This record gives sequence, C-alpha cells and structure tokens, in this order.
Amino acid sequence: MTRGTTSQIQIESEPSGASVETSLNHQCTTPCTITVGRKEEFSVVFKLAGHQDQTISVGTRIAGAGAAGFVGNAVVGGVVGMGVDAVSGSTLEHTPNPVKAIMQKIEAPKAEPRPGRKRTPRQARTLPASGPEEG
Repeated sequence: MTRGTTSQIQIESEPSGASVETSLNHQCTTPCTITVGRKEEFSVVFKLAGHQDQTISVGTRIAGAGAAGFVGNAVVGGVVGMGVDAVSGSTLEHTPNPVKAIMQKIEAPKAEPRPGRKRTPRQARTLPASGPEEG
C-alpha cells in the first residue's frame, strides 16, 4: 500500500537507438522507460542493425524500502495492510533496473581470394627494332 503496484523500468543500450520488445508486449526505442506491475518478471529483446540481438531477463526481489513499508504496515495497517502489500507485490522491485544492453557488432566475413590461376609479375617484352625491312 505504501509503494504502489507498478514500477518504472529504464531501458538503455550502447549504442542507443536499439528497438526493444518485452515479453509483456511493450515496444520502444532506446533509451526509453516502461511501466510494469511490480510482480511482473519479463525479458527484454534488443535489436539493432549490424549488431547481435540480445535478450536480458528482468526479475523481482524484495526491496529495502518495500520491506520497511511492509513492517510499517504491521504497525499502522495491521495484518490487512501487510496482506495487501504481499498480494499486490508492492514490497518488490525489479532487477536489473536500468536494463542496459551493450550491443556487439556483427563482424563482416573476410573476403577470401578467388580460386584460379596465379598472376605473375609482367615481364618486360622486347620489341623488334624498327628499321628498313630487308628484302
């Protein structure tokens, strides 16, 4: 009850400009921020031209502030407040947050020499001397 049932997740990539899609059907371009339920665990897929796709999983854990709020509810709201926090997930936080992907470039394959005959250096040709033809 003290922290709410949603949280904002910052999504970043290096370089920026990656398209992002989450398993919760959020879509954006980095950098961006999405709002999700505190209990939701999800994955984030990053795509950027010329780079390898990357997937990062986002989980939940009990937050320090969430635990303090949970104890506070025991004093102020009693069992009812504690129950609401436990069910709503307001004691949880997402990790990692921010979610950051370091995009790896896809290296272009090196060009292989074409099979075939080997070239040799040009040899100097001697031309016949020009002069009157004998006959």
